Amino acid sequence: MFAYVVRRLGSAIPTLFIVVTVAFFMMRVAPGGPFDREKQLPPEIEANILKVYNLDKPLHQQYFDYIGNIIQGDFGPSFKYLDFTVTDLILAGFPVSLRLGLAAILIAVVFGVTAGTIAALKQNSTFDYMVMGLAMTGIAIPNFVMAPLLALVFGVYLSWLPVAGWNDGALQNQILPVITLALPQIAYISRLTRGSMVETMHSNFIRTARAKGLAEKIVVVRHALKGGLLPVISYLGPATAAVITGSVVIEAIFDVPGIGRYFVTGALNRDYPVVMGVVIFYAVLIIGLNLVVDLIYGFLDPRVKVE
Repeated sequence: MFAYVVRRLGSAIPTLFIVVTVAFFMMRVAPGGPFDREKQLPPEIEANILKVYNLDKPLHQQYFDYIGNIIQGDFGPSFKYLDFTVTDLILAGFPVSLRLGLAAILIAVVFGVTAGTIAALKQNSTFDYMVMGLAMTGIAIPNFVMAPLLALVFGVYLSWLPVAGWNDGALQNQILPVITLALPQIAYISRLTRGSMVETMHSNFIRTARAKGLAEKIVVVRHALKGGLLPVISYLGPATAAVITGSVVIEAIFDVPGIGRYFVTGALNRDYPVVMGVVIFYAVLIIGLNLVVDLIYGFLDPRVKVE
């Protein structure tokens, strides 16, 4: 197991290198610069600013300097958030995104797996059609449509919940962002669970378990779910990374100070270090979660060998 983890981590280094390289040059190729929106500065002052941030050097030299800095764990200062480093911004925004993301994923797994399993056990029934219909609706409606609708209904018309703001993480301020993040994930997970469970329930080992006289509940919980959850586990790796690192749209609509909002603000302002830091952080999170998924695979399915 340890050797497998070391090999996976070793193979992740070239992947991270490619991600950093592509992101670095894409940011520089995009039109505009980090100080283009400032008022017209005297040439000597502008030259001094560029020198402070090492933007006066040739592009290839900036690239090699940046690689050397991130190897040492230094993502550099933000161009727009004065007196803040990229690390400071990530550490400030990630706990907020993590809290919302974990809550959304937990809700999505509980409701998605439950609905998908029941739909598979009652295949072609009214409940099955209803669950799949709602799932398709949840997939089809994007977050930037669902979020204003929920805010309008529960925040404006009913006045049950605040429509925006964080309020130091108060529960009522988390409900709408969490629900908005969880709804599409519930839809995907329920469809994946339903399709996988239908196939698993017709497998030979399920027939064998039934032939032994095991109760249907034991057959489903102890045998079918392990195989039926494999596609869901695969999906949860990148999905958890995407939800945890923050949804740009959701955090903007509900005014949540998460990492996603820093990313979009940095992209609009050409704040190169912030964008690069969030991209690298996201890539590391995906690689780590995919490794966890592979290890869980070995636990759920003995046929999967990780060594």
